[in-house]
Amino acid sequence: MSNYRRAWHPGGCYFFTVNLQRRHNDLLVRYIDNLREAVRHVRNRHPFVIHGWVVLPDHLHCLIELPIGDCDYAIRWSLIKSRFSRSIPPFERRSRSQSRRGERGIWQRRYREHAIRSEQDYRAHLDYIHINPLKHGLVERVSAWPYSTFHRCVAEGLYDEDWADDGQARRLSYDD
Repeated sequence: MSNYRRAWHPGGCYFFTVNLQRRHNDLLVRYIDNLREAVRHVRNRHPFVIHGWVVLPDHLHCLIELPIGDCDYAIRWSLIKSRFSRSIPPFERRSRSQSRRGERGIWQRRYREHAIRSEQDYRAHLDYIHINPLKHGLVERVSAWPYSTFHRCVAEGLYDEDWADDGQARRLSYDD
């Protein structure tokens, strides 16, 4: 059995990568409103601050901060994933194990999290979130991707509208 170590820092800021079980489909953008509603619903019950978020067809990345004294991001992901899964029509193939457990077979069971350790770490992950659609060849300009907090960050003065248009940021090297 794998030994997964999770970073638990009450009130911490975390970067997450959450994948669909079957990659190379458009489920997350096809049902983007369902995903948004699931996140909104969970945030109302288990608050967190969204610093950055990008939704791609088959995975998402985000940078969130939990309230002081709270380190339970696992409940948030469990609720977001289950609410989203219940909100879309059943169409996926499920294994016997998934059927026995009542799982939909939409999401990978695990996700990757990284506790942010510094301002530089924060900025690198925020940049990675926003460059991701360009990195995957989904758009020619970061500003062209609609499922991202990039536009909000531009409005807040964190980025210029043409950030990364010169292609230099494509070399960011975090794994997907």
